[in-house]
Amino acid sequence: HNKAAVLVKKDMKKMVQAPVLRPRIVAAKHTKLFGASLFELQEKGLVQDGVPLVVQRMVEHLRKHLHQEGLFRVNGNVRAVETLKQRLESDEDVDLLSESDTCTVASLLKQYFRDLPAGLVDSAVQEALIQHYQCGDDDSWSDMRDLLQQLPDVHHSLLRYLCHFLTLVECNHKDNRMTALNLATVFGPSVFQ
Repeated sequence: HNKAAVLVKKDMKKMVQAPVLRPRIVAAKHTKLFGASLFELQEKGLVQDGVPLVVQRMVEHLRKHLHQEGLFRVNGNVRAVETLKQRLESDEDVDLLSESDTCTVASLLKQYFRDLPAGLVDSAVQEALIQHYQCGDDDSWSDMRDLLQQLPDVHHSLLRYLCHFLTLVECNHKDNRMTALNLATVFGPSVFQ
């Protein structure tokens, strides 16, 4: 092998390595956060103001990086995302700021919404929203608001929280390149399953 081939091989190894995270410590306490219904999390006391605590932690981290280009577009390392998920579910003390990169946290937030059983907006409300849209009644925002208020409280609260956060992301679209359309493409399929 020549020197260039050796350097390429070393560079490739660096690119595929996961970010440095502490190895998972097997803990006796394990709480399913991803894939659990919002009602289950609420019963366990893992929801504050209608928003799961794990979502609040990830969003607070991401708020510090709203200007990062590729936010939600560039995926985090799969192993790092899975490791972070396991550590959060094992109730480890995880400092997202120092232990995780933004892409990993953004990927995990997307996964949280993908894993929500039946999505964030249930099928009955989703069907009513589609009907409202097909009727072409764009002037009636109050009707849409009334439809969304039919959601269970915890779903409605999380949807409001998510929309508020995504509005902040979109306000920085000149830096992060995430317009409303881009964000809808990323989160829409997870919110409306």
